[in-house]
Amino acid sequence: MKHRIVVLGAGYAGASVAGRLARRLHADDVDVTVVNTEPDFVERVRMHQVAAGQELRHRPLRDILAGTGATLRVARVTAVDVERRTVSLAAAGGAGQAEGAAARADDTDELAYDTLVYALGSSAAAHGVPGVGEHAHDVASRPGALRLRDRLAELTPGGRVVVVGGGLTGIEAASEIAEARGDLEVALAVRGELGDWLSTAAQRHLRATFDRLGVTVHEHADVERVGAAEVLTGGGATVPADVTVWAAGFAVHPIATATSLQVSARGQIVVDGTMRSVSHPDVYAVGDAALADGPLGTPLRMSCASGIPMAWQAADSIAARLTGGKLPSTPLRYVHQCISLGRQDAVIQLVTADDRARPAAPGGRLAAGYKELVCQGAAFMVAHPLPYPVRRRRVTATAHATASL
Repeated sequence: MKHRIVVLGAGYAGASVAGRLARRLHADDVDVTVVNTEPDFVERVRMHQVAAGQELRHRPLRDILAGTGATLRVARVTAVDVERRTVSLAAAGGAGQAEGAAARADDTDELAYDTLVYALGSSAAAHGVPGVGEHAHDVASRPGALRLRDRLAELTPGGRVVVVGGGLTGIEAASEIAEARGDLEVALAVRGELGDWLSTAAQRHLRATFDRLGVTVHEHADVERVGAAEVLTGGGATVPADVTVWAAGFAVHPIATATSLQVSARGQIVVDGTMRSVSHPDVYAVGDAALADGPLGTPLRMSCASGIPMAWQAADSIAARLTGGKLPSTPLRYVHQCISLGRQDAVIQLVTADDRARPAAPGGRLAAGYKELVCQGAAFMVAHPLPYPVRRRRVTATAHATASL
């Protein structure tokens, strides 16, 4: 019996795991199934560009998985039973059938697994703030970015856009919208000071760019309510907003919390250095869905910069355990934070291994070109998770015996 590997989610982390595993393991020994709600790979780090009206390259997952032997199932995950080792599915957008390389056309609503890779990612977190669900837009998903794009297109000159959230997502969204729509009044509301985790050089460049783009920054503005035409802060201030963009953090999918998997207070699956669940050895978690330690014991942040290395670690660990190979021992670390400030500007904040800002932070047009290369490289690595030739290894008898239980 083949060893059944099910990968939930095909973002940067999930798609990388699936492709790397399918290229490392012999097709006669494993079935790799990828479950995703969309038939396409979505470059989530570019959703602010979509919201600003730009068209991105179409990347069908069936093309990315072509030739690997992996199966794509376009469906929505509704539950995971870690005791029975099954995943419950429902149709996603009317597409419940499998497609892609080795596509299946059945309509079963349950998948059994021997090894599960949980990569369901995250969505915009409302943090219980009233009015976010009713009045705010987000760029945490393609549907959300497309809705925001359509709403921005309706605004006439002088329309007021308020972006809430001073992290990477908020900064990139505010600058992208301001550059694309110079006729709008764009503002950014942040809880502390603008870019207060960055170096002095990066903060200086960020402020100069926002001044150039005409973005108004409301600092120490803890938003407590979002209305139909305004944002209200804890200090009693009212910021007029024809459109509110909510970029105040991310929340993970709640499915893991409903299982007996050990999860963090935020609902992330707690994993060891090989991305394996500390409570269930047949479950791995990667990307935003996982709580993993970095090189100095600090948790890896939710980001593409974390998700792809986590995916490589998980795939190589699964392959090693199934084939009797050596487990990977490369520590996960950071090098920089690349922040786009529209299409013509960016700042590259160099960081320590555990993601603390170093003094150096080059910015400007060359930095924008570098940021673009990073985004292109991330998409390339999803489609080419093993850019070098590798022998597909056979699964050991022990792993086959486990799969038959």
